[in-house]
Parts: sequence; C-alpha cells; structure tokens
Amino acid sequence: MTLGQEFSAYAVMLEEDMSRLKEASMLIREINLGATAIGTGITAHPEYARKALKSLTRITGIDLVTAPNLVEATQDCGAFVQISGVLKRIAVKLSKTCNDLRLLSSGPRAGFGEINLPPMQAGSSLMPGKVNPVIPEVVNQIAFEVFGNDLTVTFAAEGGQLQLNAFEPVIASALFRSFKHLTNGCSTLAEKCVKGITADPDRLSENIERSIALATALNPYIGYKNSTSVAAEAHANGRTIRQVVLRRQLLTEAQLEEALRPEALIKPRAYGASTDHCTASNDGVHNAESVQVGMT
Repeated sequence: MTLGQEFSAYAVMLEEDMSRLKEASMLIREINLGATAIGTGITAHPEYARKALKSLTRITGIDLVTAPNLVEATQDCGAFVQISGVLKRIAVKLSKTCNDLRLLSSGPRAGFGEINLPPMQAGSSLMPGKVNPVIPEVVNQIAFEVFGNDLTVTFAAEGGQLQLNAFEPVIASALFRSFKHLTNGCSTLAEKCVKGITADPDRLSENIERSIALATALNPYIGYKNSTSVAAEAHANGRTIRQVVLRRQLLTEAQLEEALRPEALIKPRAYGASTDHCTASNDGVHNAESVQVGMT
C-alpha cells in the first residue's frame, strides 16, 4: 500500500470517532432539574423544571431538554457511561495509530525507517544521535489514563443503589480529565508530530524491492505454486522476487515490470491472458512467454 492509503485510513478512523462523539454528546443534553431527591418532584414548584430549563439553555447556549421520566433520569448514569466509552474508543484508535507511527519511524537502520518523525528532544544521554518518538509516546500514556478513567466511570455508574447514585462526583472528575487530556494530546500530536512527518522514498523503494510479499502479485501470471516456489527461493538465497523470476525465465523483464508496477499493486485490477502464449496446468502453474494484462 501507499503511505497515502495508510494515512487516509487514520483520517477515516478519526472521522468515525468524531461522529460517534457527536452522537454521544446528544445524550447529555438531558437534565433532571425539578426531580428533587428521587425524581418525584416533591416540594418543587410545578413551573420550576420548565423555567430552569429555559434559563440554563439561555446561559449555556445548548439545546437542553428535560428528561421525560425524572425518576429514571435521577438514577441512571448511562449517558456518562456512553460518552466515556466513546472517549475510550478514541483513545484506543489514537494509541494504535501512535504505535504505527513509532514502528514505521523505527530505525534509522535496524527498524522500518519508512517515515521520519520530527525530533523533539535528545533521545538518549548514552547513544549520540538517538531520537525517540516522544510525542506518540505521550499520546500512548494519555490513552492509558483514559482507559482507567473509563473503568472508574463504569464502576461508579454501577455503584448506585435504587434511585440515587452517590458517585457522580468521581464520574465527572474522570470524564473531565479524559476530555482535557485527549484534547491536549490531539493538539500536541497534530502540531508537534503529524505536521512534520516526512517519508523516506529510498527506504520505501528498497523495502518494496526486497519484499517477499511481491510474489503475491505474480499469482495471476505464473500461478500460485510457482509464486510459492519463487518466494521460498528468494527468501532462502537472499535474492529478490524479481531476480528469481528472471533467472527461471518465468516472465520476461517487460512482463515483470508490468506485473510489479507500483500502481498495479495497490488496487484491484482485471487480468486478461493471451491463450496463444500462456498455458495453465491443473495445479495453477503457468508457462508464459507473454502475458497480456487488461487494466480496469
């Protein structure tokens, strides 16, 4: 895949979470003012709930609504559990993405080294020139905290009895910490890491050329059995897939170039073979002097 495909997936993941967060935020528009102690409304003026709703909506600018059942609204913390779960979902995906960034930037020579993260600080007092992925690591740690906050919200919501829940203060504290730290973490990740990421084209090309997985792209041309044999030989002898295919004369250099074009490796394509020059046995092994390929 291309780096563009890889990073577009990260963008889609975050867009999905933005939608889930908007949905969850609608649940906390519901208020229970006027319920008094347990939701019966005893000692409250009949107009209190309506007037309180009107005043709060004006002050906050949020389209609040009074819960249809005040007894249920007084004891139920489900909206908090829901939004905490969405925050955990966001944290999980952010942390996973940061794991990928750390792995893809690992190196400079012993790791993947396909992308470069902007250096933020000296990484080691012992190893000169070492640069650690400190910003992704910060976001990882924020995610770990959000996981714990979500567990706190879960236990606190479950800990209520009958019509009351005495643990809403810790729910609020946990949610505020998750919101604050995720917000700061996302901003820091964007400004101090993502904006400065660059690719290493030479390393990317080298990784592609030496990848044994290139044999997969040859299945439609030389068959699965031949592709497997080519991959095994390349791995055993330290050769590239290209070198082995040409040595065995399974494809011409022009045919191999067509089969392994970068654009052809990143999306579905239609294959058409000339029966005059390409035959296939029952086990899927092809003997090909020429393969004609139709692109969609």
